[in-house]
Amino acid sequence: MDASRRLSPGRLRRLREELEEEQLGILGHSAAPELLVDEIDYALRPPRHERRLPTYGAIVTPSHPTERWKDATGLDLTLSPTARRADAEVRRYADGEVSWAVRDADGVSALAVFDRAASSERDVVILAEATGAAVVQRCHDGVVRVAGPFGVARWDGTGWHLEPPIGQWLGQTVLTHGTPRQCEVLDQLFAFAVHDLGASGIGALLVLGDVGTASIEDHLPDPPPLRLDRPEALGPLRHVLAQTDGAAVFDADGVLRRLGARLIPSPAAERATEVVGGTRHISGKRFSYDAPAATVVVVSDDGPVTAFRGGAMVGRSPADT
Repeated sequence: MDASRRLSPGRLRRLREELEEEQLGILGHSAAPELLVDEIDYALRPPRHERRLPTYGAIVTPSHPTERWKDATGLDLTLSPTARRADAEVRRYADGEVSWAVRDADGVSALAVFDRAASSERDVVILAEATGAAVVQRCHDGVVRVAGPFGVARWDGTGWHLEPPIGQWLGQTVLTHGTPRQCEVLDQLFAFAVHDLGASGIGALLVLGDVGTASIEDHLPDPPPLRLDRPEALGPLRHVLAQTDGAAVFDADGVLRRLGARLIPSPAAERATEVVGGTRHISGKRFSYDAPAATVVVVSDDGPVTAFRGGAMVGRSPADT
């Protein structure tokens, strides 16, 4: 633990009790929960400098070799041992975007520096999977994330919210529908919906796959062919969806083909599907009836993600309570 921090008696104990009472699953999946609690506490209350609270990032007790970090993230990595330096000194370099403190039982033992920023929630999830660690991040807006096998836990300043792994709320029959390539694109679509859009409070209506003869009315020009499997395309895609009404339509390979489209339901779809949720949900559910080969995903602007197929809801992520 960093000797320069001012910890009141029992603070870490109370934080651990809070995390356990919230039933987030964070500590149950950790091989060293006391170290993880210490890093979460630091992220929640970093030292203030000239009225500024810095961002922060830590990779806590990684279990995978560093070669796997590179392969799984697609990032080049420089890992600098810091065992002879004080934790407080090393932490000042860990911004939770490009640079990350590596924490083990001996303290902050290394500084990991990637060749580009890995700061979005989706990046943090990938980083946790690649390192076999719990990843702790404090963002510019003060949100604290903890990612690991349990999913992603977010602290927004008032309370915790758990985003469980997608496979826990979306049945495997949905995720494994189609060829291996189609399953891969589906996984990318849901990861984008949950960790890029939902986590940012961006409402959206996404359609993936063969739409057949379903009726679509275009209101905007053809968009650039942004791909769900290209990390560099996700930022522009997230940015444009935050400014666009209507549906984004992707082909079976996850390439954006239409943007701001109006999905027009058939009379049969209107008769066969019950009204559920708001306008996006009604439109998405009815369109999935008319385009049974497609998967329709609705992202609410307050976070939850709902999936439709064949005119029925096939999964919904937990709402923030």
